[in-house]
Amino acid sequence: MKNKLEVWSLSHELTLQVYKISHLFPKYEQFDLCSQMRRSSASIPTNIVEGQARNHLKEFIQLLYIARGSQAELSYQIYLAFELDYLAED
Repeated sequence: MKNKLEVWSLSHELTLQVYKISHLFPKYEQFDLCSQMRRSSASIPTNIVEGQARNHLKEFIQLLYIARGSQAELSYQIYLAFELDYLAED
């Protein structure tokens, strides 16, 4: 699936990276932090594309706010993973 919005493309790439990186987390995190990060990251492009498909500006804006909330969740989860030494700074 391709989308014309650059923000969707970037968030899709981010989701792919989260899936690839979280695969390296300890097995005991598989259903905890790993799962939360995957859901948060996937929620971003999902809400963008859903909002775009609604064809109503107010609904699109609302779903963009939800995507932004998911991005904030993911930012914290990445910080937590870094603090737990699951991720390197690079």
